[in-house]
Formats: sequence, C-alpha cells, structure tokens
Amino acid sequence: EVQVVESGGGLVQAGGSLRLSCAVSGFTFDDYGIGWFRQAPGKERKWVSCIGKKDGITVYTDPVKGRFTIYRDNAKNMVYLQMNSLKPEDAAVYYCAASIFPDATTVGEYDYWGQGTQVTVSS
Repeated sequence: EVQVVESGGGLVQAGGSLRLSCAVSGFTFDDYGIGWFRQAPGKERKWVSCIGKKDGITVYTDPVKGRFTIYRDNAKNMVYLQMNSLKPEDAAVYYCAASIFPDATTVGEYDYWGQGTQVTVSS
C-alpha cells in the first residue's frame, strides 16, 4: 500500500521557521522525485519545490527561493522542507507528492499524494 504522510505544520509568527516532513512507503523511493505543493483557501494548488531521485537536484518556485530548502534522506524514505523567514502569504495546506519525473512542477505529473499539513503564519 502506497503511503505519503506529511507532518510538521503548525502556527508560526512571520519571520519564523518550520520544517515539514514527508514519509513515504509502498513504492521504490529512489525511483521517484518528490515535490511539495501548497494550496491556500479558494486558490489552486501550486508547486513549491521538488527534489530529484538519487542525485537530489532541487528546484524552487521563485517566491520561496532563498527561504525554503528541500532535501531527502533516501535511507529513511523521508523528504523535508525547511521553511525559513516565513511570510503570511506562505500560509496554506502543504502537500507532498511523488513523481516518476525528477523535476516535475505540475499536479498532473505526480502519482502519489499525501493528505496535507496546515501551515499558518501570523503577521
């Protein structure tokens, strides 16, 4: 059974930090790129970042460059999103997803999804 489980969301003040975690199982982790998306109320789900398979090449959407860092631990089947200098506009439900493509940036390119974790940023 495929499982993708996010954790680490919560309430933080603007300027603060959070680290999101994504635990995956049920498929060969090394064969998949992993991405993070976010969705604010009433808005479409948007790609935030992704990390390639074994080589770990990372890509970020412009609004989070320099503030967010994605990394993976292949030994633990885990992916993390370190979020620093958080802004109110970063508030959303954050989703982790797996894709056979190493640098996928669209929802349709991802095969497996988690249920999401809420990030709230107070101003």
